Amino acid sequence: MIFISHRGFINGPDKIIENNPKQIKSLLDQKINVEIDIYFYKNQFYLGHDEPVYEINQSFLENDLLWCHAKNNNALEELKKTKSHFFWHQKDDYTITSRGYIWVYPGKPLIKDSICVLPEQHNLDYSKCYGVCTDNINKFLKIK
Repeated sequence: MIFISHRGFINGPDKIIENNPKQIKSLLDQKINVEIDIYFYKNQFYLGHDEPVYEINQSFLENDLLWCHAKNNNALEELKKTKSHFFWHQKDDYTITSRGYIWVYPGKPLIKDSICVLPEQHNLDYSKCYGVCTDNINKFLKIK
């Protein structure tokens, strides 16, 4: 099973580290998967949950440990041109990532070999899943 840090969080939601490139790089350096929120705005990629905040380059996104969540249609269109692992969803129960993983919306019924998102919020048995995306990755892994 793999464990994915949701937006770079370690011990729960934290606006200071949310989608922060320094935080993301720190986790990647430790070989930890990270789900990040991506915007494409004014011909540039950005990290940010509710809006584009941190400008980043395309090469940052082309890391096999990143799960890039396109937050606007321009991001989806541009991510398709890269070697990044990406997906789009809003409130869909399920979506399929560019590498064929089933991403399950928080609280929805889990599918075998899917990615369970935020099980800590819904008390889900994720034992049949391929992976878990969590705000509390420190509960699963020892983070420096």
